[in-house]
Amino acid sequence: MKLYIYDHCPFCVRARMIFGLCGLPLETEILMNDDEATPVGMIGAKQVPILQKKDGLFMGESLDIVRYVDGQAGKGRLKEDIRPELQAWLDKVGGYNNKLVQPRVVKIGLPEFATLQAVKYFVDKKEQNIGNFETNLNKTAQYLERINADLRELDALIGNEGVGANGEAAMEDILLFPILRNLTVVRGIKWPQKVMDYLMRMSEASEVSLYFDRAL
Repeated sequence: MKLYIYDHCPFCVRARMIFGLCGLPLETEILMNDDEATPVGMIGAKQVPILQKKDGLFMGESLDIVRYVDGQAGKGRLKEDIRPELQAWLDKVGGYNNKLVQPRVVKIGLPEFATLQAVKYFVDKKEQNIGNFETNLNKTAQYLERINADLRELDALIGNEGVGANGEAAMEDILLFPILRNLTVVRGIKWPQKVMDYLMRMSEASEVSLYFDRAL
């Protein structure tokens, strides 16, 4: 199977994770961020991830891909239950984390942003949602104060054993890890120990690298 992705895309990280967690081989192709024709030709929409299945047909929607691959692996289904307190945390942080992440991912040399046109496409689209990138970068200190407090709250929800946040890898990890992984592009975050340990465990198990070495 082959997965079409952007490296920075948290929804793509979800789809990548399940292959690593199931120990399945994966071929990936990173599309240019301004390439509309390729994904539209595959699934009728400009979105990723896109899975090309063994029969050559294409599938979109990250969680559909996760559930499909989990079923194909023959290793049992991921536990679907999401703890309410973790869902509340995801909802809260989801309201602002892109203001930290998106202005930075275009600056770290990712392949989907290899051209000025691809960068401009991304910036123009995302600024419609989060506002001016430079303005958000200038507010880093206040966002850091907020995320550091929220990560301390998350630390109490992370277990010490097993690869997953609550022990065994589960659907809540498919939702949580991509958010945390992308936040590793932000310099100055104070990572609580259990959250950091979880990041490292899940990165290794899912075979999805972190951005600590390129943090801005």
